[in-house]
Amino acid sequence: MMGGGGSVYWGRNQEESKQVKGIVVIFAWVSIHEKHLKNYLDFYSSLGWNSLVSRADFLNVYYPERAMSLAFVLLNELLEKLKIRTCPVVFVAFSGSPKACMYKVFQNIQETGEGPLSPEIQLIRNCVCGQIYDSGPVDFASDLNARFALHPSIRKMPVPSKLVSWIAKGVASGLDGLYLTRFESQRTEYWETLYSSVDLDAPYLILCSEKDDLAPYPVIRDFTQCLQDLGADVEIVKWNGSPHLEHYKHYPIQYKAAVASFLEKTTLVYSRRIRNLREMNGMHDEISELIYGLQKAAVDSNQSFRRVALGPSDHFFLPSSAKYHNSRESGSLQDERPISLPVQPSINAHSVLGQILFDACVPKNIEGWDIRYSGSSKGQPFASARRRSPPLGIKCNRRSRL
Repeated sequence: MMGGGGSVYWGRNQEESKQVKGIVVIFAWVSIHEKHLKNYLDFYSSLGWNSLVSRADFLNVYYPERAMSLAFVLLNELLEKLKIRTCPVVFVAFSGSPKACMYKVFQNIQETGEGPLSPEIQLIRNCVCGQIYDSGPVDFASDLNARFALHPSIRKMPVPSKLVSWIAKGVASGLDGLYLTRFESQRTEYWETLYSSVDLDAPYLILCSEKDDLAPYPVIRDFTQCLQDLGADVEIVKWNGSPHLEHYKHYPIQYKAAVASFLEKTTLVYSRRIRNLREMNGMHDEISELIYGLQKAAVDSNQSFRRVALGPSDHFFLPSSAKYHNSRESGSLQDERPISLPVQPSINAHSVLGQILFDACVPKNIEGWDIRYSGSSKGQPFASARRRSPPLGIKCNRRSRL
């Protein structure tokens, strides 16, 4: 599939029914030859992983719009496969491909803080479980562009002619002069985006060599240290005698062992992540069911008290059970029967017991007290005072002799 800044294609054309362990998204640039790239596709296929290749054009490093266009095509192709069946996804970047496409993929799937991510983007993030850098990432600078401006087969010549050197320097200086200001700002954005990929919570594998002149080891070392400072899980494998993009050729056994072990690690990361997501979803479902049950119980409880009779008898009409149900006339309250609440016992003030208690509890030798009593429900006092209050309308102030 062709995009605005390169092409996207699958590495193996096998029947869909065959299960694969996962998908490696390979980011390639013009610095790697097509025949050389095929060796990696066969290697990952032998491990049971399918490959989705993004081959970027050379000018993508100068035109971010082209890199973004290719990133859109790549993400759409990957999403269609993940919608059919989710599986672990590992990003594999060669040489300068992170600048040509990969960092734009990160910008499309990273969290912006402006709101929840779309379900499609969240699906991709849940599946990305690892990153592999082979001979990279490359820090693009002025003198480096001269070496990347030529085809890899020309750069491998033992003694380049003066014409070749002039062409390389001319192309590089022309591009640098045309995009000098923009290129520096893009370079800062490029490194910041690579560092921000730590929030994917996926381990890193970095394959490098001290003999690599296009991706010097000090640059790789600083990149690794920054990732570790951000809390990333980084594994670095360093060789001494392999040039740029030839680690697999010079150290095939060590290379295969390191990559195979890392892919197994990403599989475990994916399994643990999916299990945590399922537990979180299950907990969310249990909470939702609990809230629903409480709401339903409250509604049923409110409906059970269909009628409340407020009056002197304090009758509450409750639903009757089959045990206490008696045949009654049909009507709107056929299933309801009144239940009278027990009345608290009271003492009549005019009874013999009431008079005895009054005489025993109220002092008799208190003069001048104006003792008043609250009335009963009929407005009559429970007991009369020994000294009657003055008639209504006459104000009388008396003091106790005590």
